[in-house]
Amino acid sequence: MAKRKSQLVMLDHSKAKVMLLQKYLEKYLNIIANDGFTKKINVFDLFCGEGVYENNGEGSPIAILKTLKDLHFINKAKNKSITKVDLFFNDKDESKISKLKSIIDEKKLHYTDFGKLTFSSKDYKTIIESLAGYIQGLNNEKAFVFIDPYGYKEIRASEIKKLLQSKKSEVLLFLPTQFMYRFNEKGTPEALIQIIEELVDIKSWKPSLSVYQFIDQFKDALKNYLGRDYFVDTFSIEKDASTVFCLFFFSSHIRGFEKMLETKWQIDDDEGKGWSYEQTGNLFAVYKTNPLEEKLISLLSSNRKIHNGDIYEFTLRNGFLGKHATEIFNSLQANGKLEVLSTNNEKVRKGAFYVSYENYKSSPQKVYFKLK
Repeated sequence: MAKRKSQLVMLDHSKAKVMLLQKYLEKYLNIIANDGFTKKINVFDLFCGEGVYENNGEGSPIAILKTLKDLHFINKAKNKSITKVDLFFNDKDESKISKLKSIIDEKKLHYTDFGKLTFSSKDYKTIIESLAGYIQGLNNEKAFVFIDPYGYKEIRASEIKKLLQSKKSEVLLFLPTQFMYRFNEKGTPEALIQIIEELVDIKSWKPSLSVYQFIDQFKDALKNYLGRDYFVDTFSIEKDASTVFCLFFFSSHIRGFEKMLETKWQIDDDEGKGWSYEQTGNLFAVYKTNPLEEKLISLLSSNRKIHNGDIYEFTLRNGFLGKHATEIFNSLQANGKLEVLSTNNEKVRKGAFYVSYENYKSSPQKVYFKLK
């Protein structure tokens, strides 16, 4: 049977997927490799493919290898100690693994002093059952797992949760949400029902009016299923006007989650939502009121005391960055609508909001906020 063209030629939406992966790994590997605690990083690409497409487009394993190579030599030039990074590439198709090995050797993309390089040609279900246990047993090590399946039937949220439970890993999952939504629209097939039933009562699942609504509902279901100990976010990718895929990111670490959000906003600086085949419009031109501003005002209107640490976490969980909350607070303060007080109930200097990771870790209750 002939392979589909999409498997042979790298299209723009696939480039966007790999771009997000690479840009996040640049941030992730650099932070973890220099945190002074982690002894080794483990990177798993469970559906790696052969690496290079017929039009010379570079897939996920090449992006991972090049990111690691750059990190290694940048740190070496600075005389910094370099954390080992072990790479694990898997694809059920043995011919793809064989081609990937040849490309790595030909392009000299990996050296033994980077860390171990392991290949396998196993079924996803076989690997996923043992991978969670392997990650659980890591000592002073971290793991990043990239899952880009050929479809969605094998994917289960319970398996993602097992990968995260040790709080030593991050997971990036690509799903063909357009096809899932179309099935959902025409009559949900058994494979999709099994995925949804693991998350919610299937009777409560509402038909979606668009693929974006399907993505939001699926993301909310994942959040509820995983609970507050984990962070979940999405990055949508438009192949064309009628086809939308989505990357789902999972982490138990707010710092790693922030780095993914930074990566999203770096790619889509208007909305931080995703990549489109054409340039998106400005989000704040579409909405009369900034959507984050609405959410923050609603939060500050509650009866409880809201501190800077609360604002930082709340902002990230809603897909925005600390700098966005700071911009909104600057505007509210300038218009006399916001009061910022210390724990001693004293007014603090103008523009001091302390909405950052550093303050979240060291002084999460440094100041609190009141609407006027």
